[in-house]
This record gives sequence, structure tokens and C-alpha cells, in this order.
Amino acid sequence: MDLEAVRRERSEWMKWKNIAPLREALEKLPSFDAAVTLGNTVELKTEEPVDMAEVERIARMMMPWRKGPFDLFGLFIDTEWRSDLKYNFLRPHFNLHGKKVADIGCNNGYYMFRFLEDTPTKVVGFDPSALFKSQFDLINRFVKSDIVYELLGVEHLPFYEEKFDVIFCLGVLYHRSDPVAMLKSLRQGLEEGGEIYLDTFIIEGDEPYALCPSESYSKITNVYFVPTLKALENWCLRAGFKSFEVLGAVRTTSDEQRKTDWIESHSLEDFLDPDDNSKTIEGYPAPIRGYVRIKKG
Repeated sequence: MDLEAVRRERSEWMKWKNIAPLREALEKLPSFDAAVTLGNTVELKTEEPVDMAEVERIARMMMPWRKGPFDLFGLFIDTEWRSDLKYNFLRPHFNLHGKKVADIGCNNGYYMFRFLEDTPTKVVGFDPSALFKSQFDLINRFVKSDIVYELLGVEHLPFYEEKFDVIFCLGVLYHRSDPVAMLKSLRQGLEEGGEIYLDTFIIEGDEPYALCPSESYSKITNVYFVPTLKALENWCLRAGFKSFEVLGAVRTTSDEQRKTDWIESHSLEDFLDPDDNSKTIEGYPAPIRGYVRIKKG
């Protein structure tokens, strides 16, 4: 696969009529050094004069903001997902110091900014979204990190110019109609001995079964399979992984995912049965996230 050709083609996405105004506004925004706090909120501070009305105007042009939260010089972007909860759940299980790290489906880069706390040698994000890259570029205009953001997907990982020691793939697997093929692509992106931190929707049960929604799951139309942990393990074994470790299972609640002023669309409360929040609006078991660590070799 000619990745340079793919990159050239996707760089043209920045000229789309809904994206070009964001890029133009972003380029006009002054760039200056900022102090960065990489806590639960990725927070930027500066002693430079800041046109906060313009910062907010540009940030709101880039809605919806899904992952976060962020604080831009006092402007709090209260994202749909409190991604700090997921990050803090996973944080005790990994050490990224001196490692090459990839985030597949990196969205606006919230997790990648948090990774910098661990001083990895390199961080690369993969996400084919011009909007999310624009959000990342807004934050990184002031963070000035060396994070590489690629408008590529998991299908490009086997052909990427380098392999990774650690790959994060959070909330992507259920969007793929062939989960085993995706897991194989992830494995091909790893160095020998590398590890993957994966989270995906699961259903409860001890048997190797998977739910296959007919049209949508929790109002998400591109959810294809929701496995038990045993089924997920079998997928990973078929993809060639030798180690499968369950880190935990967490039911999604409105503490983690909810409608805010920064998304202007429906969220979890609209996706569940109003009379029984243990079920989705379609009548399926409500979302539970399974967190696992799988290793190559």
C-alpha cells in the first residue's frame, strides 16, 4: 500500500467546505507558549494576552467535542465523555516511558496528551477525521508537542513505516464488521513482545457468544458485534495473540457519558430504555465496557 498517496489524498480533506473555515480560523489564531497541566483536564495557561472570544468562537466551530475535558486559558470544554475516567482506570496497568506508542481512533488526542506524562519516545495517533484532527491542532497549537497525527485508520497499520511497543485501541472494535481481521491488523502494527490495551462493548455471560444487533445498538448504527469476554478472547486467539488479560468491566453511566453544551446532540440518556436503564432503547443489554490487555509473542 502506498501510504504517501493516501496521505496526499486525505490532506485534501482539509479543503472540504465544512472544514476549510475551521482551518482558516485556526491559522489566524496567534500561537504562543503555554504552560500545560496534564491532569484529568488537559489545561493550558499563559501570561500572554488571549482573545478569549476568538478562542471560544473557533472551539465552538469545531463542535461536537467528544473526548476530554480541556481547559483553554479558562475556557472549559466540557466534552461528552469524561475520558479521564477511562484513562485513570487504565493508568495503573501501563508504563510508556521510552516506548513508541500508537492510539488507534485517537479522536482529538486527549489520551495522547495524557500519554506525555510518561515520556514515551514517540506518540502517533490514527484517525481518519478532519474535524477531530482540527480539534487536535487547536490544542497542540499551544501544547507544541511532537505528537504525530495521521489521517489513517487501523487498516493502514500493517503498512505503517514503523512498529509500536504499545497500542491503545479504545472504543473502535465494535465498529468493525470483521473484528478478527481488525485484531490481526493491530497485531501487525506491534513490535515483538508489544502489547495492546483494548476496550470494547461486551455482554455478560460465560459462553463464547456475541450479540449481533439488527439495525443499531444504543442508537449507534455501525455496531456489528458485542461479544462476551470469552468470545473476545477467542477472537484475539484467532488473530494470533498469545496473552489475554482482563483488566475489568465497567458499565457506562451518565457520570461518564452525557449531553453537554459542547455537543448539541443526544447522548447516553437518550440511548437507553427510559423505563429500564439496564437496556438500550432497542431492548438489548445496556453498554458495558470490557478492558483487556493482549500481547504479541
